[in-house]
Amino acid sequence: MELIKGIKNIIFDLGGVLLNIDPKKTIAAFGKLGMDQLVGDHGLSYDHDIFYQMEQGKITPEEFRNGVRKLLPVEVSDQEIDDAWTAMLLDFPAIRVDLVKNLQAEFNVYLFSNTNAIHVEKYHSNFRNQHGFEVSTLFEKDFYSNEIGFRKPSSESFQEIVRLSGINPEESLFIDDSLPNVEAAIASGLKGFWLEPGQKVEEIFGEFL
Repeated sequence: MELIKGIKNIIFDLGGVLLNIDPKKTIAAFGKLGMDQLVGDHGLSYDHDIFYQMEQGKITPEEFRNGVRKLLPVEVSDQEIDDAWTAMLLDFPAIRVDLVKNLQAEFNVYLFSNTNAIHVEKYHSNFRNQHGFEVSTLFEKDFYSNEIGFRKPSSESFQEIVRLSGINPEESLFIDDSLPNVEAAIASGLKGFWLEPGQKVEEIFGEFL
């Protein structure tokens, strides 16, 4: 398999690669709370800086919720905000759990996600309920933007992943469904693979299933 020739480390994105997500559900949920527009016209780019601050760990969940309240015309509870914000998080299919487990036999497998504390807690809980064990055990290390302080596609984010993991970038493959993220990883010295719309990661690594 040419994709993994010379590769010792595989770094997966989370949402849209391993975890099924539907951002439209969060857009709709915030819409019901009265938020006119959550994302711009150019894909999933937030119209409000508070979401980026949250994904870089610059504000606490409490500060995030209070900031979101200022964007809404009605009073809402913490739970209503969390439910809307996490509505996009769907399931982590069993076939992808099996894939990562099988890859672990031959590679060091990592996770790197642009995310936030509220999403991490929810997705960990969902995974635990679905599969009966902790998702972190699937990876050598799972990296989240809110914990390392940098978001993809910044070069700093990939440099920090390399530093924290101690991997050799030339022996490392990064897989993401965002082309700008993959291009940034390649520019940072990693190998990269763009999971195009409609592609599924289990199809790319079919020989490991």
